[in-house]
Amino acid sequence: MSRRDPDGHSVTEAVESRRSPQMSHGDWTVWLERDGEPEPNDEMIVERLALGVELIEGRRRPERGFDAVIDAARPIAERVTLLAKHRLDAATPVRILATAADTAELGAPSAIVPTRYGLLRATLDVFGKLDPPEPVGFGTWVRADRAPDSWDAAIIALRLTDDSAPAVDATDLGAMLLLAQAYDPQNPHDDVRALAGLDTRSADVLRTLVEADSIRSAAATLGMHHSTVQARHEALTQTLGYDPRTNVGQMRYIAAALLLRLTDPITPVHSKPA
Repeated sequence: MSRRDPDGHSVTEAVESRRSPQMSHGDWTVWLERDGEPEPNDEMIVERLALGVELIEGRRRPERGFDAVIDAARPIAERVTLLAKHRLDAATPVRILATAADTAELGAPSAIVPTRYGLLRATLDVFGKLDPPEPVGFGTWVRADRAPDSWDAAIIALRLTDDSAPAVDATDLGAMLLLAQAYDPQNPHDDVRALAGLDTRSADVLRTLVEADSIRSAAATLGMHHSTVQARHEALTQTLGYDPRTNVGQMRYIAAALLLRLTDPITPVHSKPA
């Protein structure tokens, strides 16, 4: 048992403080000791501690746990050996699910994995019958020895979830998945920067212009005068550097809108690089 005081120093003497809240997983338990009434963030503190311990314990196992199966940096022979520990053949069809790190386990091999978007939980799906809580990103079905490809797709799918689509299947992205996988969120394309720089109203007008059959129908949808929308269209064309109502312009907008949702939030997307 290991106990620490608020300054991180080891505590060995027995105390009568209440151990609450607490969380258990496997053969370990974490808790918070506090005198007096609970504080509002106590549950969150213990939850975050449990996530950290689970991550550390998973990496301490001799087989490095399930996270090694989806680690593209690991030699394929090593991953195949680890798959056998999960009673999987290299050619078995699988997909990986991506959910929030604090998502409860689903009765399938899983691990909390560091990603460019923070800690996420990866879960192995063999039969397609798991019922994960939302939001969730479903990776593509692949051979088990290509599980890292499915994990990469699952992360992208999770990133694309929102209130209207709390579950996204990477398979549904089609060829757009290739574009998303090739994109570097820390080095946004100029088209992505242009979209990121729009205010909410302009972004709404732009989206309507792209989706509408005509500028007149876009004006009706927006509740704006036709001439006003026409002027906004011309201004947006100047700002974007392309006409969003042409076929090529629509493709550029759709691609940029997708990639904007994958862009690291700490990236300064509002300014062009020097």
